[in-house]
Amino acid sequence: MWVLLGVLLGAALTLVLLLAVQGRLGRARQRRQRDRLTGLLLSRRFEDEFATTLDALQRRGGEGSLLYIGLDGFRLINDEHGKEAGDHVLVRTAERLRQLAGKKALVGRVAGDEFALWSEIPASQTDALVRQVLEALGEPVVIGALGLSVGVSVGVAMSPEHGGSIRLIRRAQTAMRSVKRLGGSGHAFFDAVQEEELREELTLARELRESVKNKELDLLYQPKMDAGTMQVTAVEALLRWKHPTLGMVSPARFIPIAERYGLIDAIGDWVADTALVQAARWREMGLRMRVAINVSGYQMRSDEFIGRLEKGLRRHKLRPERFTVEITESVAMEHTTVTGRAFKRLGALGVHVSIDDFGTGYSSLAALRQLPAQELKIDRAFVADVATSPEAQAIVRAVIEMARALQLKVVAEGVETPAQRDQLVAMGCDELQGYLFAKPMSARAIEVLASDSGKAPSGHAEGFRPSIFVETAAVPLDGRR
Repeated sequence: MWVLLGVLLGAALTLVLLLAVQGRLGRARQRRQRDRLTGLLLSRRFEDEFATTLDALQRRGGEGSLLYIGLDGFRLINDEHGKEAGDHVLVRTAERLRQLAGKKALVGRVAGDEFALWSEIPASQTDALVRQVLEALGEPVVIGALGLSVGVSVGVAMSPEHGGSIRLIRRAQTAMRSVKRLGGSGHAFFDAVQEEELREELTLARELRESVKNKELDLLYQPKMDAGTMQVTAVEALLRWKHPTLGMVSPARFIPIAERYGLIDAIGDWVADTALVQAARWREMGLRMRVAINVSGYQMRSDEFIGRLEKGLRRHKLRPERFTVEITESVAMEHTTVTGRAFKRLGALGVHVSIDDFGTGYSSLAALRQLPAQELKIDRAFVADVATSPEAQAIVRAVIEMARALQLKVVAEGVETPAQRDQLVAMGCDELQGYLFAKPMSARAIEVLASDSGKAPSGHAEGFRPSIFVETAAVPLDGRR
């Protein structure tokens, strides 16, 4: 009897221990299914709980809305203020979403800076919920004396009209991506057009990746003309992608895709290296000409890009002051720690810096003084109307006066008519660029044009400035011009 009692007690103790271990394992699994930083459901757990909740809702004929929320420009906060500040923004975002959602809603952190919020509300109340989310997350996150703000993009899918749980998540995400494509800071409800646009974008991204891998992109070069002599002084390298079925795809279309899908660094490196190789070839031919490339905000925020550019200049033994980096005004005015550091490195390297698309942003004289720039390029939107619009003329005149105060050269791009040319010359522009003078052309075409120019009499309309045809043997980077 005592033996039997001992066996029973041992079995009971074992069962208790097993239950305790199972409880601990269950709690550990639950912890692993929640984000350690914010405490929100992780993607897989959110999908599981959402599927169960939605199934029950649809059986009883209820309605609900799923909001897929992406933070705009979150990477900039990490870059400028550090990961700790970025984590603080994520935690406060999660707290605000929990407060808005209430006890019956589901909230998850489904990606690094993306969240999902499910609420069982009628369709008529969805607009109000979206506005609350945009207002709440739009409030600055205060860290000490610092107030950090991020934009918010919200995509919305609704039950029952947009399908089951996984489809709702994907469609809300698609709607959010459509907001991002338009610049962010807003919201959109899912529709079929967005889905088709996303499919097209994914296809283009895959084909662009293959084109980069197979080196199927191309660089064309557009001359810049001296406003006084109408002779070529420099060229701008322009990226082109000839798609096998779509034909020539505009950079305005494929560069944003390259940025969204992680291809911009590879493309930017290829452009810089190709332009450097070409500049070295032209130098060996006795054609000393400034070559410009365009640099994206992503590249300026990369610690590696300028280092690779410096190595390329050294490898090809090119003087940095004869190489131009064009950066849009919006990127130049970001005022982040990372872009500021990049500008300092460009200044120290000695490359020629040009502020592109000038006039479209919010530059100030004080801000421009801090940049190591030598040139401003007036945006083509103002050039288009400069011959007929007093407003455009006033803007161009103001840009030229600002440039003169800072001792910067002024280039007008997009010149297409003699009237525009004459007006810009009269106003004091230093260089002109546009279809009136030359379309983008191959490197070989530039060589042929230069060769013909060398034989042409002085003042030839398509001639190159005589000083370009100079012996330019390789020199150390610190050599004098």
